[in-house]
Amino acid sequence: MSFSEGSLKQMVTRVAINGFGTIGKRVADAVDAQDDMEIVGVTKTRPSFGCELAVRKGYPLFCTFDGEEKIAAFSDAGYDCKGGLSDLLAICDVIVDCSPGKVGSENLEKYRNAGVKSIFQGGEKHALTEKSYTSSANHSENWGVDCTRVVSCNTTGLSRTLVPIYDAVKETGKISVNSVMIRRAADPGDSSKGPINAIKPVLKVPSHHGPDLMTVKPEIDITSLAVAVPTTIMHLHAITLTLPSGHGLSTEKVLEIWGNTPRVIVMNGSKTRITSTAEVMELARDIGRKWGDLHEIFVWEDGVSLQEDTLYYFQAIHQESDVIPENVDAIRAMMQTEENWKASVEKTDKAISTYYGI
Repeated sequence: MSFSEGSLKQMVTRVAINGFGTIGKRVADAVDAQDDMEIVGVTKTRPSFGCELAVRKGYPLFCTFDGEEKIAAFSDAGYDCKGGLSDLLAICDVIVDCSPGKVGSENLEKYRNAGVKSIFQGGEKHALTEKSYTSSANHSENWGVDCTRVVSCNTTGLSRTLVPIYDAVKETGKISVNSVMIRRAADPGDSSKGPINAIKPVLKVPSHHGPDLMTVKPEIDITSLAVAVPTTIMHLHAITLTLPSGHGLSTEKVLEIWGNTPRVIVMNGSKTRITSTAEVMELARDIGRKWGDLHEIFVWEDGVSLQEDTLYYFQAIHQESDVIPENVDAIRAMMQTEENWKASVEKTDKAISTYYGI
């Protein structure tokens, strides 16, 4: 093998996905679309339709567990299972943990023992990894780390729009944020939880979203409240932001900042007739996104108003997909393959957009 061939091989990151469900299948496809990464395997706990999906996509299938009996169950169901989790860990550089909550600490120990870098999702707490990630907030702080956590869909949404405003005014002082998170009651495919026939306040005050944002951007002073409502489509944020005196911004300047921010869509609801989350998701389907996903945060232009030092706005979050590209960028930070977060975002989004039919 020539030196150039060896170098090229080292540039491709071998990625495993532990948990091939709502988030895992999306992360797998996003990774598979990148030219500097490859999927070496995905896991399922037992034979199911998800196994069929993995086979159709050509992803090697592994069992979440190492027991011979559990692995054999896949063969009995007609699936070619390559082995257990330990076998998958032996062939990957990094594993993206998309497994259900409550097993993070157990899984982390397995990953560390195998010497494999790991990424967890927002369902786990920051204390598990002691590092959290969003591309715009702290890509460099995750450079070369062994373990991190991509924050939740709501926290990712807050980061996307708040960090660029903070960056624009940080020389004049801090920003203070109050946010109300109007949350979907359940994911579309989760028939066991709802939707509820109620408006249900989250009686933990503040909600976890504000403190969670401060794990990636502690400079932003934020509090949050949350309510659950009878929908499965999206989350909606109502945000009030206090700017420092002498900030120099206007409503038009704020819109310009977001217009130049990756993974943020600003549209006028009155002109486009996109006035609700239902129409936002219809937009995602109309432009041909796989699964009807919208990775971007949607901001209503006519709902943005800066009045002296107070900025008001609404934004919508597609809970199943906004964190997906963040996982790809987190891999590059951990594996030290792209130091510039904007360059990583551009690379990720170009591959996903092409892959997702845009």
